[in-house]
Amino acid sequence: MLNNTEQQEILRRRTFAIISHPDAGKTTLTEKLLLYGGAIHVAGAVKSNKIRKTATSDWMEIEKQRGISVTTSVMEFDYKDYKVNILDTPGHQDFAEDTFRTLTAVDSVIIVVDSAKGVETQTRKLMEVCRMRNTPVIIYVNKMDREGRDPFELLDELEDELKISVLPLSWPIDQGARFKGVYNRYEQKFDLYTPSKQTVTEKKEIDINSSELEENIGEAQAEKLRADLELIEGVYPEFDVEDYLSATVAPVFFGSALNNFGVKELLDCFVEIAPSPRPTPAVEREVVPAEEKFTGFIFKITANIDPNHRSCVAFCKVCSGKFVRNAPYLHIRSGKTMRFSSPTQFMAQRKSTIDVAYPGDIIGLPDTGNFKIGDTLTEGELLHFKGLPSFSPEMFKYIENADPMKTKQLAKGIDQLMGEGVAQLFVNQFNGRKIIGTVGQLQFEVIQYRLENEYNAKCRWEPVSLYKACWIESDDEAELEAFKKRKYQFMAKDIEGRDVFLADSGYVLQMAQIDFKNIRFHFTSEF
Repeated sequence: MLNNTEQQEILRRRTFAIISHPDAGKTTLTEKLLLYGGAIHVAGAVKSNKIRKTATSDWMEIEKQRGISVTTSVMEFDYKDYKVNILDTPGHQDFAEDTFRTLTAVDSVIIVVDSAKGVETQTRKLMEVCRMRNTPVIIYVNKMDREGRDPFELLDELEDELKISVLPLSWPIDQGARFKGVYNRYEQKFDLYTPSKQTVTEKKEIDINSSELEENIGEAQAEKLRADLELIEGVYPEFDVEDYLSATVAPVFFGSALNNFGVKELLDCFVEIAPSPRPTPAVEREVVPAEEKFTGFIFKITANIDPNHRSCVAFCKVCSGKFVRNAPYLHIRSGKTMRFSSPTQFMAQRKSTIDVAYPGDIIGLPDTGNFKIGDTLTEGELLHFKGLPSFSPEMFKYIENADPMKTKQLAKGIDQLMGEGVAQLFVNQFNGRKIIGTVGQLQFEVIQYRLENEYNAKCRWEPVSLYKACWIESDDEAELEAFKKRKYQFMAKDIEGRDVFLADSGYVLQMAQIDFKNIRFHFTSEF
């Protein structure tokens, strides 16, 4: 087991992801949390053109142009006695796969919901993943400074749509132009705010029953607030941390991330109640954080964090023991022993080299093509962490070289971007053409943009009409051969060299499943 100080290090870590539908204000919330952590001193107004600063966590060129996040970014800071690791994920559904994988590397989640729009499709999907993994969830209802839905209605919708009991731990005082602040039920204090987009504001603390409340928010609103709170107390049970940790209850906070309302309440309560790193299931056994030996897995690979150096970085989540710089670790898939002389920790794009990292930390390892998503590193034990699948893509296009002089750059670019898990590459065995499969249309644009801007290579897309890609395997060699012969025009290999059947319609796929009884068709790459 680790010694006491090292166990303390594990207990003070909070590793979580912020997830939401696009435009609910996830990146803005991330920034405000960083402000409180002292990691940045002025927030980049994400949308404002007057201030030529973009969000800290959106650093890829295309993200700055589009105003959306297309890749998960990792940031860490210290707050009070805690060390907080935030993973800001893309909300756009075309990048859902990146987000699903990120959820395997965190211990808890904050879901951001827009107060006017309520629960949207993407939020529902992500919540399913949290439910599957029993991840504790806190909900932050954003944009209270705009006209939105009634808070009680919203709470009902959250329960129905996300299928989890909710419990408000803060309560808004009106909304839109009349928004006066938030009553913090967790600390039982009322906080009156003045909007400030840029800096952290001081707060007033007023007792709910004193006449000071009327002086600050007026008689009508004071009455309404007291009535609302009485109703909440009657309807909702007492808050019990265990219910939150077992993922049966989701605490709800209200506020406006852009104007810094209600963010500090969220953060103060979060660091107190959120779980420290939890055990990670591996195929062989469950791995507990306090074990002496280091284990970790790669859940994401990013090419070109530094455009000048064309370098890839593999993001490794530390699961147990402690990671030490320059120590020898076993890379399970290749059987090689590796040492890392410059492991880094991130503040979005700014990174610093570290000497040790503890469970819950996310470290960046320089990657020269050694890593794939899902790889495990240990001190010698053979372990395989599971739950990092690639899903069967739904959109396909042929990728062609638009500049014959840049063939090498294009090949390298495709290779690195596919290693990142942005999309999947299939090589057709019949004509040798490369097919890119993605979950959404936007990914084609991102790939084209990044090939041009990061690898100086031009590509063009050509249509191919396919219904689904599925991985096939069989214990009956003869039948597998017969299948491949019959379908040879539709057979491809994925990046790992596995057989993939590219069905051009649902009917064809169904018939293949009926005709070839001994072949197993898989729709995720993890089987």
